[in-house]
Amino acid sequence: MTPDIRPPQKDVENCPPSDYTVADIPALLATIDDLKCIILEQQRIITKLRDENGRLKAQIADLESRLNQNSRNSSRPPSQDWFRRPQTPRKKGERSPGGQKGHKGHSLQPVAVPDAIVVHAVSVCPTCGTSLEDVEPSAVERRQVHDIPPLRIIVTEHRAEHKRCPHCGSSHRAAFPAEASHPVQYGTNLKALLVYSCIYQLLSYDRVCQLVSDLFGRSLSRATVVAAVEECSQNLTEVDERIRELLHGAHVLHVDETGMRAAGTRHWLHVAGTELLTCYGHHRNRGSQATDAMAILPGFQGTMIHDFWAPYFRYSSDHAICNAHLLRELQGISENFGHRWSEALRALLIEMKITVDTARQSGHALLPAIRAAFEERYRSILEAARKEMEITGVPWEQGKHGRRKQSKAKNLLDRCHKYQREILTFMRDFTIPFTNNQAERDLRMMKLQQKISGTFRSEEGARNFCRVRGFISTVKKHSRPVLPELVGVFEGTPFVPTTAHSIP
Repeated sequence: MTPDIRPPQKDVENCPPSDYTVADIPALLATIDDLKCIILEQQRIITKLRDENGRLKAQIADLESRLNQNSRNSSRPPSQDWFRRPQTPRKKGERSPGGQKGHKGHSLQPVAVPDAIVVHAVSVCPTCGTSLEDVEPSAVERRQVHDIPPLRIIVTEHRAEHKRCPHCGSSHRAAFPAEASHPVQYGTNLKALLVYSCIYQLLSYDRVCQLVSDLFGRSLSRATVVAAVEECSQNLTEVDERIRELLHGAHVLHVDETGMRAAGTRHWLHVAGTELLTCYGHHRNRGSQATDAMAILPGFQGTMIHDFWAPYFRYSSDHAICNAHLLRELQGISENFGHRWSEALRALLIEMKITVDTARQSGHALLPAIRAAFEERYRSILEAARKEMEITGVPWEQGKHGRRKQSKAKNLLDRCHKYQREILTFMRDFTIPFTNNQAERDLRMMKLQQKISGTFRSEEGARNFCRVRGFISTVKKHSRPVLPELVGVFEGTPFVPTTAHSIP
């Protein structure tokens, strides 16, 4: 409530100055003090409202930035994007439909030696009815039909003879082959098909059983599929250890992680890989306990490529940042907060990549002067960003204690300052790629499996899936067929990689 500031002796506001006396001075001074208090209180209210307005604006901007996030300007996967018309830099009418000029086409080609030949003879003249049985054909036109034979399961019975030695009287039995370890069991080809369908093609256990029923007319239980996956995983124990050993000594290692569910709880899936090897591991924790348990990163002395995740930096290896992540974050800052520095830095990184790619194709390293000029421009953009941050920071909230909250733009700017060497390492060493897309590609199918199944029923099932899927990914990277290699796993002759990197 506003205090009454009128002096008690006189109506000060209506009296001319000449009517004031010495006796009125205390009342006038009190009035001045009251007015000062009112002004100070109004100033405090205005300051509080200004801070509150700034805080609300920052909160609205943060909420709008979250709403505007998509796979182009953040780490959000494309599956979580809102429906919108896809944007493409290509203008309408630039390319005609179908294969483009220079594209190597793939079409069905005839084979030189077919598996079967069916001759369609002309036995009677359709015009006059004369028999043509003894007439030699003047020409033969060929057409080939590529098809598969009727599918069926072949049952092979193994019989081991028992014989008694007539000389010493001892009894002996012939040895059964490894695939006939029980009175009745499924063979290696069928078990490989079950694992192929479940782990590689990501069919559920029920659909795998239905597939076998439809193709071969045999009823199969889910337990049979589970047992085949477990056996395959067990047979790959030594191969998995070999892959981890090769990755531990790799020159460049791509690492990443993503969430997954196993046994009804939140777990984390980690991947470490190169262009020739893939290793998956799952753990209840996301941090260093999980990466240590994979037994790859501890002691790794090459260059690890990742996306700024702090636990990776605790390892003593060299580090390189995924610039695809950085470009998306910079684009998000530009679109959601209107910063100029983020767009300038994004354009500079793209220019650096084009320059490095051109130099790599020509077989020459980047000249030191060119690299120094790029680094100087990088620092200049960050310095300009500092000044821009001074007027776009998050306002201080009254009553808050501790460390002051920073905006997303400021956090990203600090990272660009702190990890400049890691961000620009692709300019110094051409063996370091610009992005961490290798790890993202390795995780893509694992995320698809989670979308299909939702969860692993047990941790053991998740462990088996990771091991077998890592082997399949490694096989694919070596351009080897998956199904025959899975047959080799069940036959005891799995493919074992020998190197972590391809020869340039």
